[in-house]
Amino acid sequence: MKQLILTAAALCTLAQGIGAQKFEGLAQTPPMGWNSWNTFACDINEKVIRETADLFVSLGLKDAGYEYVVIDDGWMKMERDPETYLLVPDPEKFPNGIKALADYVHSKGLKFGIYNCAGTLTCGGYPGTRGFEYIDARQYAEWGVDFLKYDWCSTGAGNGDLPYQQNAPASYTLMRDAIYKAGRPMVFSICEWGDNQPWLWGENVGHMWRVSGDIANCWDCELSYGGWSSWGVWSIIRMRPGIRKYSGPGHWNDFDMMEVGNGFTLAEDRTHFAMWCMLASPLILGNDIRTMSKDVLGIVTNRELIAINQDPLGIQAFRFIDEKGYEIWVKPLDKGEWAIAFVNMTDGRLHIDYDWRKHTVKDTLFSRDIDFGKQTFDLRDATHNKAAGTSATNFVRDMDAHDIVVLRLTPKK
Repeated sequence: MKQLILTAAALCTLAQGIGAQKFEGLAQTPPMGWNSWNTFACDINEKVIRETADLFVSLGLKDAGYEYVVIDDGWMKMERDPETYLLVPDPEKFPNGIKALADYVHSKGLKFGIYNCAGTLTCGGYPGTRGFEYIDARQYAEWGVDFLKYDWCSTGAGNGDLPYQQNAPASYTLMRDAIYKAGRPMVFSICEWGDNQPWLWGENVGHMWRVSGDIANCWDCELSYGGWSSWGVWSIIRMRPGIRKYSGPGHWNDFDMMEVGNGFTLAEDRTHFAMWCMLASPLILGNDIRTMSKDVLGIVTNRELIAINQDPLGIQAFRFIDEKGYEIWVKPLDKGEWAIAFVNMTDGRLHIDYDWRKHTVKDTLFSRDIDFGKQTFDLRDATHNKAAGTSATNFVRDMDAHDIVVLRLTPKK
C-alpha cells in the first residue's frame, strides 16, 4: 500500500510539474565551492562543516569567489521518518539539524549545498530520493538549500535493487521539476557520471553535469572496483573530447570535485587547478581546508587563474598541440583575449621554446582565431602572476615534471 501511495503521488506531482523548468539565472559562471566527499566520504559532521565555513572567510576563499559549502553522502539516518517519509538528519553527526547548519553557513555570506541520489539508495546506502522527489525538494527548500548534488546509484539493471534501469533524463527532469515546484532557487548538479551523455540533454535540466566517474588523486590512472572505476586527472580530461560545445553559462561540463591538496606534488596541484580553470569546470574543492598548506591555498586562490575560469564567455578550452612531451591548450576569453596553457606531460624537466609566429590558432567551433604573424599580444603569466613579454618573441621556459604555465594574452594596443 505504501508503494502504491508513493507511485500515485509521484504521478500526480509529475502531472503538476508538466511545463516546469530549472531555475534560470544561476551558475552563469562555473560554481565555486567545497564538497565533503573526497576527504571525508560518509564520515562527516556538523563541526567540520561549521569549521569549513569559518575558514572560507578567514582564509580568503570567499573573497576569491568560493561560495558553496556542500555536504555529500552520509548526512542522514538509514531510514526515513515512518510517519512523514521525510529524510532525517543523523542526530549524532548533526545534532542541531540541517536548517540550523544552513543558517550558519548563510550567516557567513555563503551558500549551502546537500546531496541525494536519483535511485532507491544513495551510493553510501542511505535513503535515496526515488518516489520522494517532491517531498525531498520541499524539505530542502524549507532548510534553505542552495545547491543539490544528485547522484545515480541504485538506479537498476545491476546498479541497485530495481529489475529495470531508470531513465536518466526522466529521473533528473522529475527532480528538476520538484525543485522548481518547491520554489527555492538551487543549483542542480547532475552527478550521472556521463554514462547517459547528460551533455546532450542536461542544459534544460540542470546547471552542471558530471562527465566521468569519480576522480582519484592520481595524475593519469584508472582505479577499477569491478563494476565501476575512478579516474585520474588526465584520464578525465581526455575522456570526452567532443563535449566542449555543450558547455556554457548556466550549463557546465563538470570534471568533478578537485583533488588539489590531497597528495599530488605542488606542480601537479597547480596543473590540476589550472586545467579545471581552462576547462571552465566548476571549481569545487575536495580537500580538508582545515589543514591546507599555504602553498595549496595560494594555488586555489590564484585570482588570475580563477578569472580565466570565471570568464563571462564561458568557453571551454581545447587541446591545440600534443607533441614532444608537452600539450598546449587554448581558451578564448572575453574582449578578444585568450588563455593558453603549456603542460609538461613528462616525468622530468622540459625545455619549451615556442615560436608564436609559426602558429595560427583557430577555434572553428566558436569562430575565433589568432594569426600571430599579423597580431601581437602582451603575455601575462597567470600561474605566477607576472608579466611574460609579448608574442613578438619566442616563449622560453624550463618546466618541472607535470607542471603548467598559463598565459593570458591581451591584444597589444
